[in-house]
Amino acid sequence: MSRPPLLSRLGLATPAQRAWAMYDWALSAAQTTLMTAVFPIYFVKVAGADLPPAKATQALATASTLYLIVTAVLSPVLGAVADVTATRKRQLLACTVLGVTASAGMFLIGRGDLTLAFWLFVAAMIGAVGATVFYESLLPHVASGDEVDRVSTAGYALGYVGGGVLLALQLAWIQKPALFGLPEDSTLPARLAFVSVAVWWAIFTVPILRGVPEPPRVREPDEAAGQSVWRTTLARLGETLRSLRQYRQAGLMLLAFLIYNDGIQTIIKMATAYGTELGIGQGSLIAAILVVQFVGIPCAFAFGWLAGKIGARPAIYLGLVVYTVASVLGYWMRDAGDFLRLAVLVGLVQGGTQALSRSLFASMVPAHKSGEFFGFYSVFEKFAGIFGPLLFAVAIEMTGSSRNSILSVIAFFVVGGVLLAFVDPAAGRAEAQAADAALVPGK
Repeated sequence: MSRPPLLSRLGLATPAQRAWAMYDWALSAAQTTLMTAVFPIYFVKVAGADLPPAKATQALATASTLYLIVTAVLSPVLGAVADVTATRKRQLLACTVLGVTASAGMFLIGRGDLTLAFWLFVAAMIGAVGATVFYESLLPHVASGDEVDRVSTAGYALGYVGGGVLLALQLAWIQKPALFGLPEDSTLPARLAFVSVAVWWAIFTVPILRGVPEPPRVREPDEAAGQSVWRTTLARLGETLRSLRQYRQAGLMLLAFLIYNDGIQTIIKMATAYGTELGIGQGSLIAAILVVQFVGIPCAFAFGWLAGKIGARPAIYLGLVVYTVASVLGYWMRDAGDFLRLAVLVGLVQGGTQALSRSLFASMVPAHKSGEFFGFYSVFEKFAGIFGPLLFAVAIEMTGSSRNSILSVIAFFVVGGVLLAFVDPAAGRAEAQAADAALVPGK
């Protein structure tokens, strides 16, 4: 039997799948530069220059907590509205415009502008997180059951490429500004990095808007024709909350994901701020994040292949084990070499673990309700990101250092992994397929 074409094996078989995955290319630039690499360092060293480094790190953790709370509250409502009105792409565009505008506005942040930096970061991340809800809700509509793992990991892989390419360019002009005609010892190179995020994000949003069809709206069997949008939305939200009992496997997956993803998000969000606090140089920190991006490209594809061999859940377990090891090593981190070695370790599993979590959940929810279910997925994902940064902020307040909170992250991986053991993917897929079998076409 002949092997399927390369693009099929990579999860990029159709134009719609390629257009969908390209949004990860666009969005990962914002996440890499603003959430992980350049902005946290700039926030601590420049915007928070009038504060002790630990206090500036605490302010960044507080901003992260705030935007996560806002998006956790809004995501289910907006996801349900998108399902009811068939406006997933329109809402994705609105969130993208918010994020792009805030990213461009970061050019105005100067020394001591902590308040401006705080609120622009919150706005940009609300845009990024909101766009992710609608982007991920399109996954069940571009990939069938046997493709979903590969397509999801392909999105993460392209995200690593997009985020890595732009970050490499940013690192070049930040480290060697004279080569680009930029002044030495100024904030201009970093501020131009924020503008480049806005331009990159805007340009590469075009493929998903043009290449992925808007899924048609369908009515639930008991939904009255002509019912108002908001009444229908609230009814659907209530039904989805209740139906998490019906979709027990998807609900259990959400709970497991809530816990182990808390550890993952803590490492992603606080790594460079923690490194800056330890005195590691900006160039070394950004270079290490760049290593994560490029190590992650083949490894994300490899996780899609691995899931096809052993299943998504065992592959996720592999990722959690590696994260646990990284947490132990992170406690003992002292210099740039340690940070780089940890970056390689995290790059091996970061994209694959998150991509397979997304695809495993997508396989267990009804496709026609993907917006609201991924709204709740976003709630659980964002609440996962609340507790970790909050833990950092509390630990800094109590001890004056971030180091003591590192080992506590391991508890998230252990407890989440135990809950994941009780998830039955086959039963979850059967529940979702039964729900999709009873649809009423309608507008």
